[in-house]
Amino acid sequence: MSQKTFLVTGGAGFIGSAVVRELINNTGYKVVNIDKLTYAGNLESLASVEDNPRYTFIQADICDADAMAKAFSQHQPDVVMHLAAESHVDRSIDGPAAFIETNIVGTYTLLEAARTYWKSQQEIDAEKATGFRFHHISTDEVYGDLPHPGETANAEQHLFTETTAYAPSSPYSASKASSDHLVRAWQRTYGLPTLVTNCSNNYGPYHFPEKLVPLVILNALAGKPLPVYGDGSQIRDWLYVEDHARALILVAQKGALGETYNIGGHNEKQNLEVVQTICDTLQDLVPKETRYRDQITFVKDRPGHDLRYAINASKIERELGWAPKETFETGLRKTVQWYLENETWWQRVQNGSYQGERLGVGA
Repeated sequence: MSQKTFLVTGGAGFIGSAVVRELINNTGYKVVNIDKLTYAGNLESLASVEDNPRYTFIQADICDADAMAKAFSQHQPDVVMHLAAESHVDRSIDGPAAFIETNIVGTYTLLEAARTYWKSQQEIDAEKATGFRFHHISTDEVYGDLPHPGETANAEQHLFTETTAYAPSSPYSASKASSDHLVRAWQRTYGLPTLVTNCSNNYGPYHFPEKLVPLVILNALAGKPLPVYGDGSQIRDWLYVEDHARALILVAQKGALGETYNIGGHNEKQNLEVVQTICDTLQDLVPKETRYRDQITFVKDRPGHDLRYAINASKIERELGWAPKETFETGLRKTVQWYLENETWWQRVQNGSYQGERLGVGA
């Protein structure tokens, strides 16, 4: 296994870079990172591994069929981990076309490149073809939303499982649902050896500041308002990104072909509670006379905002032995500490493509 090559798409993004760092730092695998380097792709997130001889970076668009065919032919991957995606709900409301192109057309293009390569390997190296895997990384948002505790007395019994029916609410989640269906169709129709994982909300180091946790941290430090959609009662299951990266690699190594695995952090929190916890953590680490909580501001809710996501991760725990190492409290404290210690990273992001403005129709 140490000689295997992992081809990671979107490896300069938030979750993708965590996967690449985990692969380089804690395995002996070779890693080929393909990333278009859109606004959220950041090679500085990979500075710690960029000089490793087992690491290769290719700047390319997964919608470019010729570039994908060339990458497969040149690097002969054993495992594809497909993370490249447009992923921000508010941006998808403003401009769904990019989400259709990258998440649907891009996944189709990558699947076809993988299928062509896999078929050629069956003639050249049967053992390599037998061990080939295409791992598609998706989101729990494809399932829609769940009953809120305020709506039902048995909310804890309502969790997303691998067999939950799809009911996406936003252009983003609809495009990811479409890509999931494509992957499963290529497995059933063509026999392509695939795996699918659906994860809950990630947070952690190197997170692009348009997302809730880093946005709140940086706005709080700058003395800016901390925007909370609606009344902040929306619930998400929070997963520390490094726990997710370990789970993804485990699935790629040992998951049963054709199967789906849900990955969650067992940390259901209301958005307002998340923001308040960040404020309290900052008050402890960077105390000031006024309270960070006083910066919380309630703003108009996002159109079609899902009420609650929560994952039942018992399958991956039972079958593969994975469980998150971080609680929400330990993971969030590590995250806040990282942003305090890595101002250079986020200052460059804020000086570039995103300055903390609200995105989406509600802006």
